[in-house]
Amino acid sequence: MKTVKNYFTAAALSVLTMTAATAEDVKYEATWESLDKRETPSWYGEAKFGIFIHWGLYSVPAWAPKGEYAEWYWHSKDNQVGKRIKRQKATQNFHNRVYGEDFLYKDFRPMFTASMFDPKHWAKAFKQSGAKYVVLTSKHHDGYCLWPSKEASESFGMPWNSVDSGPGRDLVGELTDAVRAEGGVKMGLYYSIWDWFNPLWTEKMQTALQKGAGADPDGDNLTEEQKASGKAYEDSLQGLDNYVKQVMHPQLNELVDKYQPALLFSDGDWWMGYEKWQTLPFLARLFNEAPNKDEVIINDRWGRVRKKHGDYYTTEYGSGFDDPNILWEENRGIGHSFGYNKNETLTDYNTREEILFLLVDIVSRGGNFLLDVGPTADGRIPVIMEQRLKEVGDWMAVNGEAIYGTKRWKKVAQWGKGKVPVSKRGGYKTGFSIIQLTLEPKEGQATKEAWFTQKDDVVYAHLPVWPDGNTITLQDVSAVSAIELLGSDKPIEMRSNEGSLTIDLSAVNPTKISSGAPYVIKLTGAK
Repeated sequence: MKTVKNYFTAAALSVLTMTAATAEDVKYEATWESLDKRETPSWYGEAKFGIFIHWGLYSVPAWAPKGEYAEWYWHSKDNQVGKRIKRQKATQNFHNRVYGEDFLYKDFRPMFTASMFDPKHWAKAFKQSGAKYVVLTSKHHDGYCLWPSKEASESFGMPWNSVDSGPGRDLVGELTDAVRAEGGVKMGLYYSIWDWFNPLWTEKMQTALQKGAGADPDGDNLTEEQKASGKAYEDSLQGLDNYVKQVMHPQLNELVDKYQPALLFSDGDWWMGYEKWQTLPFLARLFNEAPNKDEVIINDRWGRVRKKHGDYYTTEYGSGFDDPNILWEENRGIGHSFGYNKNETLTDYNTREEILFLLVDIVSRGGNFLLDVGPTADGRIPVIMEQRLKEVGDWMAVNGEAIYGTKRWKKVAQWGKGKVPVSKRGGYKTGFSIIQLTLEPKEGQATKEAWFTQKDDVVYAHLPVWPDGNTITLQDVSAVSAIELLGSDKPIEMRSNEGSLTIDLSAVNPTKISSGAPYVIKLTGAK
């Protein structure tokens, strides 16, 4: 949405009214060519920081081997088609030891109580963290819904949502209302288009696999003999079509109409192309008919179109992008697992410095940071996670102006002496150690001395550490009209050199800056 000045001549106002009416009449077709022409609402690019929440039946066992995702518990326990055998065996061994071989995943439903869930407390904690949007898993890959979806229960043949089983509460609705009541924070929803074991199509798919139709339901890797082997293959595709039309589309439409999420984070898309998932008709309806169609945005996970289509692109435990012309978002957890994993210990959790350094690094390159919390089955945000949220919020309260609404400067960061490491951009789990890039470099490796963000005529220099000797020289900054250190009222001395600016922070006691590192120097009129 474009910003428009609030004063007009009569002629200009008339032109604006005609333009608005024309925009209102735009109807998007179910093609990427048409959908990609829609202008992305501006709020997302200005928000910069959001909170992700993974919460569901998997929060009951809340277990995975270290370095794995606990929300994949059911898949790890029961899936017989896959490559991650080590993870599967570890999960099966844990499950059999703790719950017994006869205990099924569906038996976790009464144990998912949400008895301690206080949506107002969650919403307050998220707002105080400085987050500008929240994204809750309305349904993960296990198909269990956190709102009263009748399609979930009908397709599974048993109560399969949080109202008809477990908590007996509309968790999506309660948190949506609480977040909006806090004000200043957008509410978004995650939805997995893939149900691992939905009976409408899973049983037919397993039959197809057993008859040699291959492990790829999209058919991309099947030989003609394999395709011909089976009515089983055709049946599996018909089962998928039934799932898409009887479950997936009705659920997505209900979420949009009932809760009006400002953001839709689709997932589970990688197994098949968008044609099989039939996502384009839904997206056309979303952009044309959603009650909040001028607000809602989508990610790029709608059926093998990542980094190609969507309002913004996603990376997961990755290193984002270096393209200033796209919107993108890095998502990762405070611990490694997105869903709560009680197998993780203190060393598996990101420190305050790691989270804040990641935030600044991501924003300096033009991205958003979606930081995940994994609540317990009874509805508590683990204390260490809540502490991290407060620490981020304390820093943002002082330095938020250097984050919100900023953009990439012409120079993303200033490196010190040594070899500058190269990161692979845009991939899945192609991350990097932010601490190696700042506090603990490998031998001979350069570190980032400063990150830069920009807003209007102001450039912000974010320092990961207080500079030795209380001085730092910023290269490629020749002059400024004003300078200050956010969080301090002490005067800052500066000296312009040819093509650089030396800043003297001797008057400041860094221990008196309550927000701590990163320390932010505000450079007004920087050249």
